[in-house]
Amino acid sequence: MPTAITTATPEWIPFSVRAGKSLPADPRERHLSEVRQLTYGQGENAEGYFSPDGKRLIFQSTRDGAACDQMFVIELGSGETRRISSGEGKTTCGFFFYPGGDRVLYSSTHSAGAACPPKPDRSLGYTWPLDEFDIFSAKPDGSERRPLVVSPGYDAETTMAFDGSRMVFTSTRDGDIDLYTARPDGTEVRRITSTPGYDGGAFFSPDGGRLVWRASRPVGAELDDYRALLAKHLVRPTALEIMVGGAEGQNARAVTKNGKANFAPSFLHDSRRVIFASNLDASPMPGKAPNFDLYVVDPDAPPNTTGMPPLERITFYEGFDSFPMFSPDGEYVVFASNRQGSIPGETNLFIARWVE
Repeated sequence: MPTAITTATPEWIPFSVRAGKSLPADPRERHLSEVRQLTYGQGENAEGYFSPDGKRLIFQSTRDGAACDQMFVIELGSGETRRISSGEGKTTCGFFFYPGGDRVLYSSTHSAGAACPPKPDRSLGYTWPLDEFDIFSAKPDGSERRPLVVSPGYDAETTMAFDGSRMVFTSTRDGDIDLYTARPDGTEVRRITSTPGYDGGAFFSPDGGRLVWRASRPVGAELDDYRALLAKHLVRPTALEIMVGGAEGQNARAVTKNGKANFAPSFLHDSRRVIFASNLDASPMPGKAPNFDLYVVDPDAPPNTTGMPPLERITFYEGFDSFPMFSPDGEYVVFASNRQGSIPGETNLFIARWVE
C-alpha cells in the first residue's frame, strides 16, 4: 500500500522538488544548496536513483516494519511513496530503465525463499554478504515483474546506460566478483573485468563512453583472505579504490590510491568528473557509525604529490554520507546520510541543488 501520500501537484504547476522538508545549509558544503530531507525515520533508506525525467527516485528501505530492504519509488513533486517489490526476500540496487523510464530493475533474493537472508557472521569482521540475488524488472508501480538476469550466486549492483543500450552489473557467476554488461533484456551477457578482487557498483557516464566502479586488488595474504571469504559468500569492503575505464571496462585505471573504503561512484553531468563516498578523512569515533563523506575527482586532472588526481571534499557531516547520483539534467544530487537522524545511525535520503 502507498505510504506518505500527499495531494498530487496539478499538472499546470511547473515541476519542482516539494517532497520532504528544507534544511539549513552548511556553509562548508558550498556545492549543495536548497537541501531537502526526503525520508524520515521510517526504517533505513538508501541508494536513491533518479528516473530519466528527474521526477522520481527508486530506493531501498526497511520502512513499514520490513525485516530487510524492500524497493520503493518516491514522487519528488508530491512525496507519494509506494512499495514496488513483493515484500518477500531482500531487495537491493534499484534503477530505472533509460531513456523511457517505463520500467525499473532491482535485485531480489525472493526466488531463494520468502525470508530475509541470514546476516553475516561478524566474528569475521565487517563483511558484506553475497546472497543469492537475481535481477528482475517491473513497471514503476511494481506490476508485471519478470526475471531479467538469473544465475546461481550473486547478481546485483545493476545500472543502465543513459541511452538504454546496455546495462552493467556485478556477478559471482565465474568464481570471482566481476563486472558484466548485457542488453536491457538480459541477453548477450559479457564479462568485462577479470583481475582477482572485487569489482562492483559500476555507473555509466551520461555520454555512454565511460564506466566508473569500485574495486579491490588484493595480493599475498590479503588475496588469500579475499578468496577464503568469497568461498563463504562474503567480501570485506574495507579497502576499495575508484576505477574508471571505457564502457566495456577497457583501459581501466585507478583514480584513488589511499587504501580506504572508496565506493558508490557515479559521474557528474559533464561525463568527466566523478563523485563518490570515502572514509578518507574519517577520525576514529568509538561507538559511533563510520564517517563517510562525498568527494569529487577529475580522472583527467594532473596528478598531485600522491600521483593521483586531487580530490575535492563535498560534504562535512561527521557521520555517513554516501550513494550520490546526479539528476539527468545535472541540476540536483541525491544522497543517503545519517544527518538529522532521530536515532544514531538512521539513514535517510536527501536532495540538493548542485552549485558549481
